Amino acid sequence: MTGNRAVVYQGPGEVEVADIGYPGFELRDGPGVNPANVGRKVPHGVIVKVVATNICGSDQHMVRGRTTAPEGLVLGHEITGEVVEKGPDVEFVEVGDLVSVPFNIACGRCTNCKARRTEICLNVNPDRPGSAYGYVDMGGWVGGQAQYALVPYADWNLLKFPDREQALEKILDLTMLSDIFPTGYHGCVTAGVGVGSSVYVAGAGPVGLAAAASAQLLGAAVVIVGDLNGERLAQAREFGCETVNVSEGDPGDQIEELLGTPAVDCAVDAVGFEAHGTGDKSSEEAPASVLNTAMEVTRAGGSIGIPGLYVTGDPGAADEAARAGSLSIRFGLGWSKSHAFFTGQCPVMKYHRELMAAILNDRVRIAAAVNAVALPLEDAPEGYRSFDKGAASKYVLDPNGYLGTG
Repeated sequence: MTGNRAVVYQGPGEVEVADIGYPGFELRDGPGVNPANVGRKVPHGVIVKVVATNICGSDQHMVRGRTTAPEGLVLGHEITGEVVEKGPDVEFVEVGDLVSVPFNIACGRCTNCKARRTEICLNVNPDRPGSAYGYVDMGGWVGGQAQYALVPYADWNLLKFPDREQALEKILDLTMLSDIFPTGYHGCVTAGVGVGSSVYVAGAGPVGLAAAASAQLLGAAVVIVGDLNGERLAQAREFGCETVNVSEGDPGDQIEELLGTPAVDCAVDAVGFEAHGTGDKSSEEAPASVLNTAMEVTRAGGSIGIPGLYVTGDPGAADEAARAGSLSIRFGLGWSKSHAFFTGQCPVMKYHRELMAAILNDRVRIAAAVNAVALPLEDAPEGYRSFDKGAASKYVLDPNGYLGTG
């Protein structure tokens, strides 16, 4: 047995890297662990030595104090690792395998898993359908921004990279398979992006940039990315996207200047509940703003993919309704235009094998698109601070020196 260091939430605006226990094949009590999960045996699991683990915008929501996450929660749900131990029930995963870990924890046995809806597995979280590592109300599975992590149902969940040396050469791309690349891709697939499509992606953070790259991979004719952060919009232009700065006026007007029409075929909301308004309201938080804009700019009969996070509890919301996840969306507008809306977490396993092949065969450069930057694990607090200030980067933590940051 060895030690283990991890990123731990200490309260609004504060994380620290601290010593935690080395994982075992049993879920222990701790911050955020549902009592019904305490003592749960995991003979079907493996322990991975973490090769790369990423800071996600969803982590940032918790660190800002915008969820009910408890202090002491070990963070991190984007994990790439090397298997170092396996439970007695693991048949097909071997020690030494280099693997991507989907952020969804899924049993592979329930009705939803068998229907490829691994984002709403029925057997891993006593609180509600669906689970994830290191996240509030997700069952209490320990986060992966750590040196070592436990992965349950390993034969089902893990994606093995076929060639170790090739994988290590492309590890900054492959680490995006655990969440943001499939999530952005899912937003585009559910929005109906296809050859020749015009697409509006709201948000130029890492998921929005991943969605924009995914739209290009799916054959979109034009991808327009909207944000109020000039540095992030410049990053979107780096790989061929058009951009609109929503702080400079109505997004529809700016889209019309680009396309000759204010309407796109489909839209992707990669922002979520911490959205701001547009134009002279862009300095104010307006949690329904992106959804309403998406309905305004999407043509009649179009679809809107919503991988952006919306929560049922937001202690930092500006009004009582938003604190319970109730937003003033113009649903009548969407209804009148016969829009289709697709919500919820991405079922990563539905897409990650195909996206791995696209990476390994040089069909997409997702690390470049999201501007991946590697940091030592001990620098995680600075990574969180920089990300919170709007850096146009996707921070990848290097807990064990695989990325050469140590």
